[in-house]
Amino acid sequence: MKTYAIGDLQGCAHEAQLLLECIREHAKGDARILFVGDLINRGPDSLTALRRMKALSEASDGRVEALLGNHDLHLIAVAVGAQRTSRSDTLDAILAAPDRDGLIDWLRRRPLALFVDAHLLVHAGVAPQWDAAQTMALAGEVEAVLRGDGWIDFLRQMYGNEPNRWDDSLAGIDRLRCIVNALTRMRLCQPDGSMDFQHKESENGPEGSGLVPWFDLPQRRTQDVTVVFGHWSALGLVLRPNLVGLDSGCVWGGKLTAVCLDDRSLLQVDCPEYREHRGKK
Repeated sequence: MKTYAIGDLQGCAHEAQLLLECIREHAKGDARILFVGDLINRGPDSLTALRRMKALSEASDGRVEALLGNHDLHLIAVAVGAQRTSRSDTLDAILAAPDRDGLIDWLRRRPLALFVDAHLLVHAGVAPQWDAAQTMALAGEVEAVLRGDGWIDFLRQMYGNEPNRWDDSLAGIDRLRCIVNALTRMRLCQPDGSMDFQHKESENGPEGSGLVPWFDLPQRRTQDVTVVFGHWSALGLVLRPNLVGLDSGCVWGGKLTAVCLDDRSLLQVDCPEYREHRGKK
């Protein structure tokens, strides 16, 4: 059974359906399909995208899974009053849907990281101090909170840019926030691994800033596995021996991308420009 990873949907339900049909034809049988997060928001049909992904996952016997991205967490937080909507959100249909509670409950139980056949899948990035085993363990800490009784209180405290550098001694909400920020928000880092959340519009930081993509830090401990991620539309498709970046800007008029992790086959569908691209996500 072949395994496919799919980049950020962001509510592009029609394109997702086209890509799934391409995967079925390419796989010539059952396939494992893994979405790297941001199923919803910014695109034209977040409600349909979320409903379809939930139905696919529940009917798949574990063969279809989706990671939590920053937009997915934002929806969950908005739904419980822990966060306000923004002008760029396209979440109203979900928030008004009769099955809203079931959709939110399914979404908050999704993983923050997956390890499949020597591939580590996350939405945004991995702190350079973590190896694959620690990444999975730390993701599990946050998953346990989101699936537990205190999940709403956690969401009320989740947002913030500090601490911006991982330390094993971190505890409480600081620890959980740092994990979430690395796995769902990180793009650029200082050489010491401190995360920067200000610069989003290019694949590099401003000249002289010292900022580099998280995956180019020489001390990164996940270089012995292949990391698969999304989140960074300004970066676009990345295919390296130990790195697969899948956010090819579907909602911005780019493509929705899937990569077969077994042989690196590339499957893509073109997307209309649903939102004017300013490099931001």
